[in-house]
Amino acid sequence: MSLLGIILLLLIASQFYWAWRGVRLAWARIESPALRRLACTAIPVILAAMTFYDVAGFARRPDPVHLTARDIFLTAPLAWWLASSLAGFLAAIPFELLRGIRGAVRRARGKAEPASPARRDFLAQTANVVTAGPFLGGVYGLLYGRLNLETVEQPIRLTNLPAAFHGFRIAQLSDIHIGPFMTQEQIRKFAAIANSLKADLIALTGDYVTFDAGTQYPVVEALSGLRAPFGVYGCLGNHATWAGVEDSISGLFGAARFRMLRGSNAAITVGSDWFNLIGVDFQSRHRFGSSPAVPRLLGNIETLIARDRVNILLSHNPDTFDRAAALGIDLSLAGHTHGGQAALEFISPEIAPTRLVTPYVAGLFQKAGRRLYVNRGIGTIGVPIRIGAPPEITVYRLERG
Repeated sequence: MSLLGIILLLLIASQFYWAWRGVRLAWARIESPALRRLACTAIPVILAAMTFYDVAGFARRPDPVHLTARDIFLTAPLAWWLASSLAGFLAAIPFELLRGIRGAVRRARGKAEPASPARRDFLAQTANVVTAGPFLGGVYGLLYGRLNLETVEQPIRLTNLPAAFHGFRIAQLSDIHIGPFMTQEQIRKFAAIANSLKADLIALTGDYVTFDAGTQYPVVEALSGLRAPFGVYGCLGNHATWAGVEDSISGLFGAARFRMLRGSNAAITVGSDWFNLIGVDFQSRHRFGSSPAVPRLLGNIETLIARDRVNILLSHNPDTFDRAAALGIDLSLAGHTHGGQAALEFISPEIAPTRLVTPYVAGLFQKAGRRLYVNRGIGTIGVPIRIGAPPEITVYRLERG
C-alpha cells in the first residue's frame, strides 16, 4: 500500500475514534434521552461530512489567489480539524492501548485487583493533555507559523571557487504554492524581502503552482519583481508536471527575463572567471503522482558538468543529491520537502513526517566533500499549517575553502 493510502486509512480511523469519543461524552453528560440520541447521531454524521469535504475539496480545489471569506471561515477551520484530529488520534493510540491492556489484565484476574481511581484519573488527564496538543499546535501553525518567515544566512565553502566569487551571494526561494493561503500579495512581500537581501543571484527551485494551471499567471506576475545583478534562474518541481504547465510557465518566466534551467546550464561570469549553474526538472527514481520515474537520476546533465569549475545544481527533489555528489557537483540547492511542514525536530531530529520518504528534510548536508541545502520553502500543501518548519528564504555566501 502506498504512503498516501496509509495516510487516508489513518485519517478515516481517526474520525471513527473522535466520533466514538464524542458519543461517549454525549452519553455521559446529556441527561435527556431524546437529546442524547440526537447528539449521538449527529456527531458521526458531522465528522463524516467534514472529512468528505476536506478530502474531496483538496482533490478539486480551485486554488484562487486571494483569501476569501469562505477560506477563512470554512476551508481553514476544516483543514485545521483534518490535520489536528489525525495527529491527536496518533497521540492517543498509546494511551488507548495501555487502557485496553490494563482492562484485559484485570479481567483475566477476575477483577481481584480493582483499578486505582487516582491512577485511572492521572492516565485520563495525561491522555487529554497529550491529545489536545495537536489541536493547539494546529492553531499556532495556521495563524502564525505558516507566515513566520525565517531568513537563513548559510556560508558555503567550495574548494575550487575562483577568487572573484569569494563572497558571492545567492538567495533561494522555493515551493511557492500560490493559493488562498499564499496569495499574490504575500508572495510580493516575500519577493521584496528577497530583494532587500541584496544577493548577487536569485535561485528559484520549483513548485510555483499546486494543481490549477490558471494560477501560473498570477504567481509569475507576483515573482516578476525579483531582481539581482547576475539574474534570476530557476528549475521546475513536480507540481509543474501535475498541473501541466512545464512549458507554459517556463515561457512566462522567460518573458519576465528569468531563465528556467531544464536540463541545461548557464555560465555565471565575473571577468574571465565563472562557475557552472545547472538546473533540472523534477526527477525521481520512483513514480511520484503523475511524474514518471527516470531510469537514471541526472542522466540528462552528465555532459553539462564542467570538470574544472565549480558546479551548482538547482534540483527541486533533494533525493538527487547522492547522484549529484557522485557526479562531482559541488553544491545542490533543493526544496520539495517544506522542511516536513509539521515537524518536531526541536524535540528530536527524527520527528518529521517527511523522513518517511527522504533523509534530506531541511538544512545542510554533506557527502564526499559535496554539499546539499534543502530549503523549507514559503508555501504549504494539503493544510495551511506550519509547525517547527517556518517558511524560509536562504542566502548562501560562497567562500573559498
